[in-house]
Amino acid sequence: MLDKKILQGSFTLIGTMVGAGILALPYAFSKAGFLAGVFWLIILGIIMLFVHLYLGEVILRTNKFHQLTGYAHKYLGNIGKNIMIFSMIFGIYSALIAYLIGEGQSFSFLFFGNESYTLFFGILFWFFMTLFLREGVKGMKEIALWGVFAVICIILGLFIWFAPQIKYSNLSNFNIELFFLPLGVVLFSLLGFSAIPEAGKIMQSSKKNFKKALVFGSIIPIIVYFVFALIFVGVLGDSIREVATLSLQKPAAFLGIFTMLTAYFILSFALKDMFAIDLRIRRINVFILVSIIPLILFLLITYFNFLDFTRVLSIGGVVSGGLTGIIILLMNYKSKKQGEREPEFKIPINWFIIFLIGLIFVLGVLAEFWKFL
Repeated sequence: MLDKKILQGSFTLIGTMVGAGILALPYAFSKAGFLAGVFWLIILGIIMLFVHLYLGEVILRTNKFHQLTGYAHKYLGNIGKNIMIFSMIFGIYSALIAYLIGEGQSFSFLFFGNESYTLFFGILFWFFMTLFLREGVKGMKEIALWGVFAVICIILGLFIWFAPQIKYSNLSNFNIELFFLPLGVVLFSLLGFSAIPEAGKIMQSSKKNFKKALVFGSIIPIIVYFVFALIFVGVLGDSIREVATLSLQKPAAFLGIFTMLTAYFILSFALKDMFAIDLRIRRINVFILVSIIPLILFLLITYFNFLDFTRVLSIGGVVSGGLTGIIILLMNYKSKKQGEREPEFKIPINWFIIFLIGLIFVLGVLAEFWKFL
C-alpha cells in the first residue's frame, strides 16, 4: 500500500498537470488524428518524466526550500533566475487565464446551455478561488487530494458509460498537415514544474519516497489523458469543441470544473510562493500580481476575443515548458557539483542529453509560432 505522503506528493503534481490542458486534448487529437496525438503524448510524456525527476534531484540536493526561481538563482545566477521568472510567470498566467475562460464557459454551459455568460462566471470563479488561497498549504493538500480523486472518478465513469459508443473509425483519421497541432497543448498538459517544489515541501519528512511520488505523479496523467481523448475522439470524431466537456451532456461539464479548480489553486499558490519567498515582494503586491493581474488579462482577452482557449494553452505550453525545461536541465547539471547534500536519488545527465531535450523544446516553440503567424 502506498504511503500517504507519496499520495499527497503525487496528487499535488497530478492536480497541477490535469487542468485545462486535458480539456483541449480531444480537440487537438481529432484535428491532427488520434494516433498523431498519442505519438506526442508518449514522446513528450517520457521527456517530461525525466525533467520532473531532474528537478526533484535538484530539490533534494538543496537544504533550503525555494520555488523554481530560487533554485535557478542558486545554481545559474541572475541570468537563470530572470529567465525562470519570465518563464514561470508566462506559463502560470497563461494557465490561470485559460482556467478562467474554461470555468466561465463550463458554468455558463451548465446553467444556461450556452457560453453567453462566460465573462460573468469567470469573474465569479476568480472571486471564490481568491478567497480559497488564504487556506495555504493545508488547504492545498486537501484540494489536491479530493480534486484529483474526483477527476479520476468522473473520467472512469465517462469511460464506462461511453465505451460502447466508441467508433474505431474515428480513431484512424490522420492529417499530416496538422501533425504538430497537438504538440503545444500536450506539452502544456504535461507541465507540472511549479508543483514539484510544493510536493517536495509536503514530503519533507519522507524524502526517500520523493522519486516514487514524481514517477506516479508524472505517469498517471498520461494514462488519464489517453483514456479521456479516447472517449471523446472515439465517440464524437471531429465534432469536438475546444473545451471538450462542452461537447457532451451537461453532467460532463463537472469534469472540466473539477480539473481546472484544482490546478488553479495549486498554480496560484506556487506563484504566490515565488513572489513572496524567492523575490521577497510585499504582501499587498503579491496579492495584486497573483490575483488581480490574471483577472485583468482574462477580462481583456475575453472582451476583445483576442485568443481562444486552445491557443492560450498552446502558446503557454511551448514557451513556458520549453524555457523551464532547459533551465531545469542546466540546474541539475550544476547541482551535481554545487549541491549541499547527497540526494535520495540521482538521474544521469550530460551535455548530449541537455542538447537533445533542449532541441525538442526549441522545435516546439518554433512550430507553435509558425502556426500563430
